[in-house]
Amino acid sequence: MVDTIETHQMAAQDLSAQGDLAEPRLIVEQGMAARVAAIAAPVLIGLGYRLVRVRISGTASLTVQIMAERADGSMTIEDCEASSRALSPVFDVEDPIDREYRLELSSPGIDRPLVRRSDFVRHAGHEAKIEMEVPLGTQKRFRGIVLGVEGDAARLRPRDAESEAAGVLLPIADMAEARLVLTDALVAESLRRGKQQARGLAPDEAPAGPKPRHTNQPRANARHGNNNKRPHAEKLHASENEGE
Repeated sequence: MVDTIETHQMAAQDLSAQGDLAEPRLIVEQGMAARVAAIAAPVLIGLGYRLVRVRISGTASLTVQIMAERADGSMTIEDCEASSRALSPVFDVEDPIDREYRLELSSPGIDRPLVRRSDFVRHAGHEAKIEMEVPLGTQKRFRGIVLGVEGDAARLRPRDAESEAAGVLLPIADMAEARLVLTDALVAESLRRGKQQARGLAPDEAPAGPKPRHTNQPRANARHGNNNKRPHAEKLHASENEGE
C-alpha cells in the first residue's frame, strides 16, 4: 500500500490513536550514542514516551542530548523533567559514557528529525532534507517534499523535479539523517496546533509546535549513585533543536 499526501492526515490520526511506542526507529545511532540509546529507549517506553534521537557533542566535556516524544509527537517540559529523573539513576548504574558529560532532554522541535516510518507519513506534504548512508546511484543528499511512504521507503519529490508527480524512492534504513526543513508552512501548522491545544483539542490534530525552554541551574543533589562522570547539571527543554 502507498501512503501519499492525500492520505497522510488520516494515517497520522490512526498512528496517534494506536499509540505505538514500540514502533522501531529505522534511522539509528552508531558507537557511544548507540549504547546510550539502547539504555534510554526501554526506560522511556516505560514512562509512555519513545526515543527519537541521541546525539553526543563536545570533546573534553560532552553533552548527551536525548530527544523523546509521546506517540502523537508531543513532549512538554514536564515530560522532559520526568524522563531526566528516570534516566539519570539508570545511566549512573549502566555507565555508558567514559568521561564527564551533561545530560540534556528535549522534544524533537519543529524542524524535527524523521526516524520512523510514521514520521514520514505524519509529515507528508512538508519539505525535508535527507542524507543517505548508502548512496542512491551517485547521490547522497536530497531535499524536497515528502510525498509519502511505500513499505519502508520514503518517496520524496526533489526541488528540481520537472513535474509534480516526479519522485524518488529512498529506503529509510539506508538514510544517515532525515529532518524537516523549517518553512512558513511548517511554522503555520505548528502555530495552528498550539491554538488547538489551548482550546483543549487532541494533540494529534496538528504537527508539533514550539514549546517554552527550561534550563535547570546547577544543583548539588542532581546526582544519583557514585558515577563521577556527569556534572551536577541537566538541561531540560521542549523547543526547537539545538546542537545541530
